[in-house]
Amino acid sequence: MSFFRKLKDRMTKSSSRLDEGLEAIIDEGADAATDDAGVAPEPQAEQAREPGLVGRLLGRGTGPKRVLDDEMLESLEELLITSDMGVDTALRLTANIAEGRMGSRVSAADLKALLAAEIARVMEPVARPLPLYPKTPQVVLVVGVNGSGKTTTIGKLASQFKAAGKSVVIAAGDTFRAAAVEQLQVWGDRAGVPVLTAPEGGDPAALAYDAMVKAEAEGADLLMIDTAGRLQNRADLMEELAKIVRVIRKKGADAPHNTLLVLDATTGQNALNQVETFQAMSDVSGLVMTKLDGTARGGVLVALADKFGLPIHAIGVGEQIDDLQPFDPEDFANALVGLSEN
Repeated sequence: MSFFRKLKDRMTKSSSRLDEGLEAIIDEGADAATDDAGVAPEPQAEQAREPGLVGRLLGRGTGPKRVLDDEMLESLEELLITSDMGVDTALRLTANIAEGRMGSRVSAADLKALLAAEIARVMEPVARPLPLYPKTPQVVLVVGVNGSGKTTTIGKLASQFKAAGKSVVIAAGDTFRAAAVEQLQVWGDRAGVPVLTAPEGGDPAALAYDAMVKAEAEGADLLMIDTAGRLQNRADLMEELAKIVRVIRKKGADAPHNTLLVLDATTGQNALNQVETFQAMSDVSGLVMTKLDGTARGGVLVALADKFGLPIHAIGVGEQIDDLQPFDPEDFANALVGLSEN
């Protein structure tokens, strides 16, 4: 099964909300006089503007159509806001869809294609894989609140890099959660990746330093460092992260080379608050969004891309290793609005 098919199948809650909502918007204002036999074709210039899938869909006989007017745009804005895209992003997307098209008649298929194209346009600039540098070891500091999928993301990435021929070391730096350490050890055993641990409640910075020494001595390509995520003790967490950075810079002045923030899609708009919080505590360089299969809030990823412009390195839709994949904006946009695979 392709990852797109898996993404579409597992994002049923998000895609159903948008899919059904877009259908309802058209049905609410559909004009009986706008059936396929009575509709004049859209102007050629407008069709030419649309790339690929959109251009092929527009103008086809695709069921009821509705005039694109202010009332329809208000309904579309409300739908996007309730889909966790946020007010600013919803307004921007609807304005782009309306540009040059006011007064034209659109079907639900037209509207889905237009929306998918605009979502993909927002997300294209941030779709970037985790960068790999020639300097080794490359230190990846992984941050996020407890329960975000941080630990499993580290395990999956480590396994994927190891399978691609990279040498990886993991530091289980969330020393206050035995479950996190055990989880990483399971992934490490599965992938043949060493996992360095400290006694429960031990100093994460000292562990990170030891891991730097080991990774350097073994010529490892990547060192992935897990961290705690206790936001209720924000001042303590900020100091802990700052201390880890200070200590590992004694071994490598430019470390960490990446600071990866893992976000849980089920938190919806709260994910934006988490980005702001962790940006204040650490120099976040990229995002991973997990649990897109368990939520109707996939739209928050669009809001994150639009507001922060941080690279989105990967998305997760399940527990298996291949359920975490590089982010593809077109596949994501099509799955989100309920379009079929090309």
